[in-house]
Amino acid sequence: MNKNNYCVIMAGGVGSRFWPFSRNHKPKQFLDFFGTGRSLLQMTIDRFRPIVPIENILIVTNVLYRDQVLEQIPDLKAEQVLCEPARRNTAPCIAYAAARIKAMAKPTPNPSLKGGESHSGTTNKIRIVVAPSDHLILQEETFRQTIQQGFDFIDKNDALLTLGMKPTRPETGYGYIQMGEDARKASCSLENAREASCSLEAKGKGICKVKAFTEKPNLELAKVFLESGDFLWNSGIFIWSLDSILNAFHAYLPEMANKFAEGENVMGTPEEDAFIQTMFPTCPNISIDYGVMEKAQNVYVIPSDFGWSDLGTWGSLYELSDKDENENVTLHSDATYYDSHGNIVTLPKGHLAVVQGLEDCIVAESNGVLLICKRDAEQQIRQFFMDAEVKFEGKFS
Repeated sequence: MNKNNYCVIMAGGVGSRFWPFSRNHKPKQFLDFFGTGRSLLQMTIDRFRPIVPIENILIVTNVLYRDQVLEQIPDLKAEQVLCEPARRNTAPCIAYAAARIKAMAKPTPNPSLKGGESHSGTTNKIRIVVAPSDHLILQEETFRQTIQQGFDFIDKNDALLTLGMKPTRPETGYGYIQMGEDARKASCSLENAREASCSLEAKGKGICKVKAFTEKPNLELAKVFLESGDFLWNSGIFIWSLDSILNAFHAYLPEMANKFAEGENVMGTPEEDAFIQTMFPTCPNISIDYGVMEKAQNVYVIPSDFGWSDLGTWGSLYELSDKDENENVTLHSDATYYDSHGNIVTLPKGHLAVVQGLEDCIVAESNGVLLICKRDAEQQIRQFFMDAEVKFEGKFS
């Protein structure tokens, strides 16, 4: 296993679109959705163990969840859990992890690589994969092969790489990536990449230049994206070298880069926590997509297909779950259905739901909250959560 491989797992979100199952005190990354005995976070760690040394895995989370992380992943050391004192989106999260990796990285010689020296003073690159903690991946070996393909690419190129998923439906809950020219023939520099038409059919697993990022579209635009064959779902999984991402922060988010650079000498020391407590809340609330990826010119995508779902909504959970003859899904509990079709029902274990005359609904009960709403209204669940938080002063958050 390559000791220069690092993994950053982002685990600080609340998962409010999965309310009431996902709550402030125990968000969805810590939950066992499918009754496997493993939470989404544990499954994510398991997925990376064969390709990243356990000591090189960092989990960035909110300070509220530090103990839950260490409880679920007992072979992690406490210093591998980076605690954000405030929620500031993915760019500060990744900048923090990159600063820590710079402090801890000790590259080992790799005679198969050639090139100039890195920030660490070696001919090797520190490779980093960044992934959310709450995704589901069904074909894990194919996933690891894709990550290795990305590592091989960034070994030879100064590139910011992301994984794009082949869309199967006009999804309005995901961001999209438009593919540009094909970079399959890139060797030592991106400038020498062969320009070519890049469609899913023609390109297969080739790496493409990113032409554009698009935020969550409406249904009509999502249908256009699906039919064109030029768009991929944005997975939020990234691969880059330490040097490439540090250079990108200095180029596109220089104020943030300078903030972390001021603490370079305390990273990995007992003084790190005090520095982060003071500095981190001053970072802007900005995503890595908006702050860096949409601005950089060296952004590439690997079109991928390994059974991915971000499990971001009840709808995605419904699609992945076993269904009865009337397309109803029952999780964790028991249910009987009469004249009902297309529902997802999840109650506490040992409870029974008797459902009559219900079509395409979500019925979810957890910790004193019962949610009943149409499946096609699931994008409103975050607003339901916020309204309840205000009305009941956080009692059901």
